[in-house]
Amino acid sequence: MMASCCGLLTSQKEPVPLKSVEVELEVRDHVATVVSTLNYQNQEDKPLEAVFVFPLPGDAAVCHFSAKVGQTEIVAEVKEKQEAREEYDDALSSGRQAFLLEESEQSPDIFSLSVGSLPPGESASIRLEYVTELAVQADEGLRFLLPAVLNPRYQPQGSVGSEGVNVQVTSVPASLVPYTLSFSARVSSPRPVSKVESSSPLDPLQYLNTEQTQATVKLAAGHKFDRDVELLIYYKDAHQPSAVVEAGRASSQPGSLMGDPVVMLSLYPEFPQAVMSSVASCGEFVFLLDRSGSMGGERIKNARDTLLLLLKSVPLGCYFNIYSFGSSFEHIFPKSEEYNQKTMEEALKKVEKMEADLGGTEILEPLKHIYRQPSIPSQPRQVFVFTDGEVGNTKEVINLVKQNSASHRCFSFGIGEGASSALINGLAKEGGGHAQFITGTDRMQPKVMQSMRFALQPSVVDVSVKWDLPSGVSVTALSPPIAALFQGQRSLVYAQFTGQSFEASEGCVTVAYSLAGHPSQTQLHFSLKSAKDSGLTIHRLAARTLIRSLEMEESERGGQEDSGGKKKVVELSVQSGVSSAFTAFIAVNKSNSEAIQGPLVRRMVPAPRVLNMFCIPQPCSLMSPMSCDMAQLPQMSPKRGAPLVQKSCKMKRSGNANKTNTKESSRPQRISSESSQPKQPPRDPLLQLVSLQEASGCWVLDPHLAAALGKTSEEVEKPKPASVKQDVWATILALIWLHGFKMDAQEEWELLAMKAVSWLRAQKASGVTECVEAGNALLGCNVQKDAVGL
Repeated sequence: MMASCCGLLTSQKEPVPLKSVEVELEVRDHVATVVSTLNYQNQEDKPLEAVFVFPLPGDAAVCHFSAKVGQTEIVAEVKEKQEAREEYDDALSSGRQAFLLEESEQSPDIFSLSVGSLPPGESASIRLEYVTELAVQADEGLRFLLPAVLNPRYQPQGSVGSEGVNVQVTSVPASLVPYTLSFSARVSSPRPVSKVESSSPLDPLQYLNTEQTQATVKLAAGHKFDRDVELLIYYKDAHQPSAVVEAGRASSQPGSLMGDPVVMLSLYPEFPQAVMSSVASCGEFVFLLDRSGSMGGERIKNARDTLLLLLKSVPLGCYFNIYSFGSSFEHIFPKSEEYNQKTMEEALKKVEKMEADLGGTEILEPLKHIYRQPSIPSQPRQVFVFTDGEVGNTKEVINLVKQNSASHRCFSFGIGEGASSALINGLAKEGGGHAQFITGTDRMQPKVMQSMRFALQPSVVDVSVKWDLPSGVSVTALSPPIAALFQGQRSLVYAQFTGQSFEASEGCVTVAYSLAGHPSQTQLHFSLKSAKDSGLTIHRLAARTLIRSLEMEESERGGQEDSGGKKKVVELSVQSGVSSAFTAFIAVNKSNSEAIQGPLVRRMVPAPRVLNMFCIPQPCSLMSPMSCDMAQLPQMSPKRGAPLVQKSCKMKRSGNANKTNTKESSRPQRISSESSQPKQPPRDPLLQLVSLQEASGCWVLDPHLAAALGKTSEEVEKPKPASVKQDVWATILALIWLHGFKMDAQEEWELLAMKAVSWLRAQKASGVTECVEAGNALLGCNVQKDAVGL
């Protein structure tokens, strides 16, 4: 049945049976194990079924699910999804307690947990465990994310997998979430833990030993669900290549994935400095910007500023275009244009007018349009995608990127709380690029410019992995082939060893590749002796990697041929105990002999949302303020729940209304004192200076430059050495100002400064030393000539 327009959103009117969530994180080097305990209590006079739809990291391997009712613990089994759903429904219809955990078929970072037949007054404790790899940040920190925010996911019309009935999801503003969260972490590593940072308040870091290789940290009391919980973990001398071998499970069949030893390689290639110092001077850069309603406010302003820096950093001789999308998409040029002063100025004029006014989040169609454009010879295409990641057809989008990865690299940026890690990481992984997340008060610019530096690195091709193992030992790769290698970035490789016992032996792996025409390789020797106390963490991560690859292959086929791919996924998922799109965890309490009487009352547990928009509800019964959003999420269970698309309290659908969504509908004008301010507030001094740079890399001596430097035209022109051209003097002044006043933001302007230095060298100008001295005197700096790069 279709739910009422308001949905089930008020904790005042309908009790929420979920009372608290406790999360314990254990980090070992760069792998995390997470145990979540969800405590339920039925305070009503009727038996309940509680349904909670929530996010998890997109690459998490869920490996344990159990329920404790009274003194009875019921451990779930992994079964084929339809079989598990039927078993759950049969249990409820016969008055038994049952628990079901299933992953969305469209987006691997969304899970649904159903707690069935909880009698009046009864409590239940649900334990959920998963393992995940930690991504390496630009500053070499390891990033762990506990997703808490679940914003509505936009489901485009006609997208794959929209058949069937979808689960109804309830979301409330973060301030109205009726349950509490406690979070603690334990970190251990062979190397000292130097610091742990977070966007959420933390209690002080506590070291557990004098070597500082073990530490604990807790989320400060009173955490509000207004953000995902992000931890950044820093080790001393962290990123050394390593290999960890984990013994198989004794009870599993030798020759099977869980029965054999598995290795996890962490590779950090170091490229020859001579090759790295050359920045590519060719390439086609396509920037794809989300302009859906939820990108409003600071997000779209931040994105405009970032596009300014990117456009100033593109080398001469390259090609570029800018696409933006919402329910529809636009592009600045019909096809990519050569980068020069005219095209740069035309693009920047249009960027300045961009607002978050294009409705929904239809990312698939602009990507298809980009991929249909013919490639430009000798100009490798690099696609930069900026989005808040709130889409329902994640797998379809990632699949498209993978199909085109041979001719394009894809760099992705997840903006704001609730961005889908499955989408952002998937785009970069399958597109051979790099993923970045911008949350809280993070500035977008440093992270984006780091990816730009990656994009300008010479491309690594012909990557191969060769194993040298003792005789009688064979190896099976479990990871897909390495698609991209970047200087200092980690590549993880999983493999299975089969054969005789080889505990005392040593192995070697060689990663060979070609970089800018130079053959090169990275080699790692490692012991085949199994690591102690690693449990089956590495086996589960390896199984997850293999499951994802098989699911992707199945998705590419679109179910058109019976290849047995789905069957392989189900077999591997059941064998490893790791979740997949085609399986679910099912637990039935068979110990309660008396059937639970009476019809079940269904309660949707609300997930927190943090929307970058304003919601003005119309009068509506049983509704608390700010509760008119209905979250839209991918298909979960066909037997339970309401259809996916719900009506909003403030909007009637008509005609082409399927192009919008409650999350992204246009917002009312914000009324505040801001309306009396000028439309364009004063620009940040750095961006003001950057905006004046020419496409060639130089600056022009004019009143605008003088104002950006904080001087009058006369003050700037007077000390110019007589023999020096005006644009040379202007460019040297700009470089001195950047080095003298903005070293804390160097990663943002480093590329455009390199372009300026290249331009100066090409001028073969005399009097550079004199200019630097005069410029320092004028600006009150003490910047050395060689520091500027001259």
